[in-house]
Amino acid sequence: MIEKAFNGQVVAITGAGQGIGYEIARQFCHQGANTIINDIDDQLVKQAAQKIEREGGSCVPMAGDAGDISFVYKMVEEAVRRFGFLNIAIANAGITIFGDFFSYSAEALQKVMSVNLGGSFFLAQVAAKQMKIQKDGGSILLMSSVTGHQAHKNLAAYGMTKAGIAMLAKTLVVELSPYNISINAIAPGATVTERTTGDQQFIETWSQITPMGHPASVEDIANAALFLVSPSSRHITGQTLVIDGGWTSVSPQP
Repeated sequence: MIEKAFNGQVVAITGAGQGIGYEIARQFCHQGANTIINDIDDQLVKQAAQKIEREGGSCVPMAGDAGDISFVYKMVEEAVRRFGFLNIAIANAGITIFGDFFSYSAEALQKVMSVNLGGSFFLAQVAAKQMKIQKDGGSILLMSSVTGHQAHKNLAAYGMTKAGIAMLAKTLVVELSPYNISINAIAPGATVTERTTGDQQFIETWSQITPMGHPASVEDIANAALFLVSPSSRHITGQTLVIDGGWTSVSPQP
């Protein structure tokens, strides 16, 4: 990928207070981009922005619910107000609620659908409207999952939303391509983040069942994310890139 490929670009990322979203934002800033980052946790997203700025990045925190369309509008509006335009939008925010299918509640299903599907759909919609006005094209990236490709026990609802996200990326090609807007998705497998780094069982289990011998790092996922919204991938759209060390080829349950 071209060094400083994102110099001067404006990027909005949901769910970026920690983990994969944070690392994506961090890498964008190292490449010269201006970022608007979101998390539902106000303190977490402010701390994330401060860390990125200490490394020399341009980062604006916005706390809010990525599943709330009014907040999504505010996020895009803030990007335009501060920097004048929006080039890239990444719908990274998502929630996982494990549960047995026979007892899964309507409340849990609605919550997962609202954030994972609704948040992705409406960030894509609002960002694309702004990019259409600008007439310079843009890139949108959605966050799917290996659970949208292969079954995983107690994740029927979550997997359903992640499969839907992959289809959303494919479907929107028809409506966004005339405006030179690309849309893709990535589907991470098991990844070591703040939530899993202290769980030695997680690392050992996924190291044993992943063909490459270890789970992904947040850098592995972020590297792929930046590629798919960079000039190097300008003719790629409607695709979902699986980043799982080969797990979906064999798919043993953890």
